[in-house]
Amino acid sequence: MEIAAIIPAYNEEKTIGAVLSALKETSLINQILVVSDGSEDQTVNTVKLYEGVQVIELFENRGKGGAIKAGLDCCQAEIILILDADLVGLTKGHIEALLKPVIEGETLMAIGKFDKGRVATDMAHKMAPFLSGQRALKRELLEDISDLDLSRFGIEIALHQYVEENDIVTVVVQLSDLSHVMKEEKLGFWKGMLARIKMYGDIVKYIIRVEDKLK
Repeated sequence: MEIAAIIPAYNEEKTIGAVLSALKETSLINQILVVSDGSEDQTVNTVKLYEGVQVIELFENRGKGGAIKAGLDCCQAEIILILDADLVGLTKGHIEALLKPVIEGETLMAIGKFDKGRVATDMAHKMAPFLSGQRALKRELLEDISDLDLSRFGIEIALHQYVEENDIVTVVVQLSDLSHVMKEEKLGFWKGMLARIKMYGDIVKYIIRVEDKLK
């Protein structure tokens, strides 16, 4: 059973290396794909320093859903691991714990929940764990979402709605001492806040589009 890790990345030169180092420590991963989603920094060049890691360079930003679709199109793995490129504290243990329920057939999708990392990121996951970007799942779940490439930051909502509608039981995996860099830290408070508002806007747009289809 092959497992591919897909890492969507937009201007993550500072953190992508640590994520790739953790991925390369586990023998469970057969293929690592980083999708640079219109990055304008050194993300692509940083990824190229890691032997055996495939980089897919998108020259226009497609959003997270579009980036994941691009990665999915470049692999045939039965299990897909999706991780954010800005994780802080990722270890081999986190990766294997997230994959285990899917590998062992306990669930079709496992969702990673931050725990004991940082107050702000822990709180966000406690309030809405279904918005977590850290997931291990069977390939067919992604393939069954027809407008995956249009979901942008609505990808987590798309997956949540799919499993709810199809009565698929998911497993939440506690990822201790793990967090990510917040948008306000990357871009400064105001630019980060605007980026966050845009992200939430993508989520709302996707929800509205799905509800319109159901009418």
